[in-house]
Amino acid sequence: MSKSKSIFAWVSAAACCAAATAAMAEPVKVPLDSDDKGTIYVAPNVNSTETSAYTKGATVGVQRPDGSGSYIGTDTSTPRPTYSLGASTGGNVSLTGGVLTDGKSNNGVKAGVTIKY
Repeated sequence: MSKSKSIFAWVSAAACCAAATAAMAEPVKVPLDSDDKGTIYVAPNVNSTETSAYTKGATVGVQRPDGSGSYIGTDTSTPRPTYSLGASTGGNVSLTGGVLTDGKSNNGVKAGVTIKY
């Protein structure tokens, strides 16, 4: 195999792995109620074994048709539960922000911008 084909194969494999990781990172949102104003959903934090699945917290949120929304959640997969709260605006340029804490030493703020094109 030539050097250029080898590099192409490596880059292709890395892109596939990155896409799979990105797809797995998106939580599954189960709709609870929906109308023309938006959808209320729950996104459970599911962990699985060979024989069963169990939850370690969940996020409850609202997603509106314009893309805006808000959420609140709990993650109990760590020794201290972590709580999160956040929101996002809608439109072509969406601003997101959120906070998370375990009530002691694990505290954080997150922010981002999503541009639709």
